Amino acid sequence: MTFSIENSPVENRASSGAPSRIVDVDALRAVALLLILIVNIAFFASGYSFHLVADPAHDSWGDQAIRWMVELLLAMKAYLLFSFLFGYSFTLQLDSAARRGVDIAPRFRRRLAGLFVLGILHAVLLFQGDILTTYALLGLVLLAMRRVRASTAVRAAVVLTGAIGFVLALAATGGTHLVSDPATALAAGQRSTEALQGGIGSVITEHVRQLPAMFGALLVQGPLALSAFLFGYAAGRRRLLTDVTGNRQLLRRVQQLGYPIGLAGAVIFAAGGGTANLTGLTAGVLTAPLLAAAYAATLLQFFQTDRGRRVVAVLAPAGRMSLSNYLGQSLLCVLIFTGVGLGLAGAVAPPAVVLIAVAIYCAQLAASAVWMARFRYGPVEWLLRAWTERHWPRLRATDPA
Repeated sequence: MTFSIENSPVENRASSGAPSRIVDVDALRAVALLLILIVNIAFFASGYSFHLVADPAHDSWGDQAIRWMVELLLAMKAYLLFSFLFGYSFTLQLDSAARRGVDIAPRFRRRLAGLFVLGILHAVLLFQGDILTTYALLGLVLLAMRRVRASTAVRAAVVLTGAIGFVLALAATGGTHLVSDPATALAAGQRSTEALQGGIGSVITEHVRQLPAMFGALLVQGPLALSAFLFGYAAGRRRLLTDVTGNRQLLRRVQQLGYPIGLAGAVIFAAGGGTANLTGLTAGVLTAPLLAAAYAATLLQFFQTDRGRRVVAVLAPAGRMSLSNYLGQSLLCVLIFTGVGLGLAGAVAPPAVVLIAVAIYCAQLAASAVWMARFRYGPVEWLLRAWTERHWPRLRATDPA
């Protein structure tokens, strides 16, 4: 999904000794916010998505094309970019703790505890597909591995990804089906859509009812996220995002490898029915990390151009308050699609759903720029930092006159 869910603000120090941000990391977080919103919004717009079947009310060629493109280009890639940035930002926090001569472990565990509570509330009240609880639990593993070398982290990530792919491949060859009865899945999708169209009680009941399915999905998503954490950790240890120009050859190799293999796997994934088909899911697991890495490499190089720097300036504020924006996206989607607000669940076709996602994101870019011009943290980031540090940090960017 950020990505450091609560940003670590520094990578190095300016000549004055004051901390300086890596705005490219903030901009990457902001891009990840858009990609994950486009993927997640389908689960707000229709109850069928959680049952791995398409809404039969929206089955035109245009609807199918949009769903296919999202599966091809974004599904399983967006949250891996989030996860990579979480691992990268963890190394920034390690560096910050080392400079200050403090033990990161107690502080990071408090942060993860706060993140876990936020995730539970998010899953019950807003979106049962929450990723925050997963990040909180996997963050403990990352903390335990904080002294491993970058090469060890990379090997562990590769082995973990391969193991998941192997298990899924065995299940696929054994004839296991994720949707064993399409008719039953369609009926369940209709019930879920009707529940989303109800009031707050109906929506929360539906969220709670779907939590076991969410936990089942995490059997695949969780290990893949941990693998991306470790890749991000290794990149952070090697200061990959600090010196993009110096690592340009490496980034180009990532593109040369990631795009052909990643896109080939994405075609198999999308053509096979996405996460509803184990064969396609196996291809996605094994190749999505490469495509996500190619996306990141392309964006990082673009950010170094004159036009890219202007884009970074627009994106970075949203990335600095990525947790607030992630939760804000869910809140806005609840207000748009469920009976708590406009009640549009099941009534909006996929092309319009994607346009709504883009509109939400543009509004968040504008709101983030206004907020971060006045404050040091996003509102939820501020609360999480207060819990983590056990005092109220200064919120305003400048003290009032």
